[in-house]
Amino acid sequence: MRFVHPHRGPWRTVSGDDGPLVSITPQPHLLLSLAEWHAVRGHWPQGMPVGVQFANDLDVEVLEVDLPRLALVALEFPKWTDGRAYSQARLLRSRLRYAGEVRATGEVLVDMLPLLARTGFDAVALRADQRQDAAERALGYFGGHYQGDMLDAQPLFAKPPGWAEHAARPPVREFVDAGVSI
Repeated sequence: MRFVHPHRGPWRTVSGDDGPLVSITPQPHLLLSLAEWHAVRGHWPQGMPVGVQFANDLDVEVLEVDLPRLALVALEFPKWTDGRAYSQARLLRSRLRYAGEVRATGEVLVDMLPLLARTGFDAVALRADQRQDAAERALGYFGGHYQGDMLDAQPLFAKPPGWAEHAARPPVREFVDAGVSI
């Protein structure tokens, strides 16, 4: 999992002083809304990196024909309790075979990291009050899962004998002994 800061790095949104721009000049690493992308995709240069910010109440299958051209799909968590973006990421990876970056944005908390990784996210922009060191610890807290996921499709019962014992890690004592939250 890669941690990104929403205002650093190559990706940037397009907007003017009064909101979205009327016309968009293609530039590498623009992160566009779905409406902006639809307005420019006909003349967007092949091979120029572009990303789409995607609301969690939309069907990701509308992106299917555009996925080969998209380097980034940023899925929105408007509230940390709204998990629809988990399903969107899973569909992008499993059904639509999207190989580009899937980024979690919005109200992303440290506690969400293990499930984000399991459903296909490979980058995350944490909410401003969340710490990256805590998020990295959260990713290593669980040694395995019974169900298959995007990291390993094979469920635990289908693994070779002895696999679970080999893969099991001792619990992170910091959390068990001290009662520290992730």
